[in-house]
Amino acid sequence: MGLVLFPGDGDTSSPDIAWSYTGFDAFRRWLAQAEGFALEEMHGFGGQRPWNDVSTDLAPLLDHPDDDGPDLSPGQCAAMLPRLQEITSRSQGGSTDPLLQRHMDDARRLLVVLQLCIEKDVDLHFA
Repeated sequence: MGLVLFPGDGDTSSPDIAWSYTGFDAFRRWLAQAEGFALEEMHGFGGQRPWNDVSTDLAPLLDHPDDDGPDLSPGQCAAMLPRLQEITSRSQGGSTDPLLQRHMDDARRLLVVLQLCIEKDVDLHFA
């Protein structure tokens, strides 16, 4: 069983991105680290640090329940897009780490889905 993020356009041929729950957790931990904090410090992830204590455009994704929560609006998708683009454009320094490569690939696939949500003015669904 896993998690799928997809545009709410009703088109089953639209791009989506899927993870196992463990994979989604690892992806979000990687993104939080890229933003300069540890996800396990945060409220809802075992820590006490409130979300309003960090400044990141990725908060709607990072602080979202795995598959039970509100959809993300096109506006939230648009706010996350530039930061995610910045993260994926960083040099990997020739790294061959397969986990890093997986996270980068996942982030690029998520960019495609976010862009489609923005273009079609539809929510990003979690299921």
